[in-house]
Amino acid sequence: MSKVYRTAHTVYCLNYHFVWVPKYRRDVLTGYVAERAKEIFHEIGEQYEFKVEAVNIREDHVHIFLSAPPRYSPARIANIMKSKSAEKLFEEYPRVKEKLWGGKFWARGYYVGSSGEDVTDDVIKRYIKYHQDARQLRLL
Repeated sequence: MSKVYRTAHTVYCLNYHFVWVPKYRRDVLTGYVAERAKEIFHEIGEQYEFKVEAVNIREDHVHIFLSAPPRYSPARIANIMKSKSAEKLFEEYPRVKEKLWGGKFWARGYYVGSSGEDVTDDVIKRYIKYHQDARQLRLL
């Protein structure tokens, strides 16, 4: 069963699976950059009251499963996670800009899905944890 969260005036259970890719689908999410990106996503989650349940960073895409208060639309969540993480990653790893010219870290598009009866949060978390084929999902 999914977790239920509370804010001052809301009780909610809104779980989202996001996937997005770096600009030009470059393989920039490796080594220290990948580890730091994972930390940054958790930090952003804490700042905005997102409960980050699972993160998997592949060389050329990211999977994040999280729960968020209803005041945030999925589009706003993606915008926050992508813009804040890009700012930090460019600041901390300026050499990444050599592969991602144009000043953008992430591509414009993303995938978002929610867990439910057929696609439970456990199924999504297992998929993220054991996802191995970095080129399996084509978003753009």
